[in-house]
Amino acid sequence: MSCRIDEIFAELRAEGRTALMPFVTAGYPSLETTAAVVPALEQAGAHIVELGIPYSDPIADGPVIAASMHEALLGGVTPRAVFDLVRQLRSQTKLGLVAMVSHSIIQRMGPAQFVAEAAGAGFDGLIVPDIDIDSAEAIRKPAQDRAISFSLLIAPTTPEDRIGRITALCSGFVYLLARVGITGEREDVPDLTARVQTVRRHTDLPITVGFGISKPQHVAAVTASADAAIVGSALVRRMGQAKDPVAAAASFISELAGSLSPASPR
Repeated sequence: MSCRIDEIFAELRAEGRTALMPFVTAGYPSLETTAAVVPALEQAGAHIVELGIPYSDPIADGPVIAASMHEALLGGVTPRAVFDLVRQLRSQTKLGLVAMVSHSIIQRMGPAQFVAEAAGAGFDGLIVPDIDIDSAEAIRKPAQDRAISFSLLIAPTTPEDRIGRITALCSGFVYLLARVGITGEREDVPDLTARVQTVRRHTDLPITVGFGISKPQHVAAVTASADAAIVGSALVRRMGQAKDPVAAAASFISELAGSLSPASPR
């Protein structure tokens, strides 16, 4: 059963194009800002938006995103408030909307209940960055039943036998980390061509790359081999510093979208 994420990547592949996937923290600096920024990102050239559900202990996030989540939590943002936001957004955008969510939040609500509410609100997929793969089946099956994607992370240090286990659990796309460590802006991006080829040996799913992607040249380099570039900290920082966070976000994403490389031959 296909979902919106599958359709987006299939259409881009047919057109020989790659994708831009911005990350924003839901509720930062306010839920009203998030509601306004998502359609603006679509107009600026984004294809899928990751909405980070605020969590008190984001283990993989650097100081920019961690601070944004802390502020959103102080503002009273809850998972169900994010579901309400997505329900409001769904009729306003054709973008793929993917929740970046801690396994702890899913466990607290219960996997089947969380997936049902997320899908019912209009989410098209889930990224669970901190889940142990032995626990992933409890989420994978409900996600499959609800026709939403389920994506796990592959680190630069993940051995090849484990890559096969991870990709077998994924749907929609696979999330490949560009580097070890936490999220945050970097000056350069490593050459990921060989790593992308390794992952492709195990899956036909699109491969997206995040962690440290923050400049047009990074987007061009990543999408020369992968199917999408994910941009988070650089965008969240600009939103936090700007008088008009929506305009700042749209301007930045428009600049990055112009640097997407054509899809590479499979």
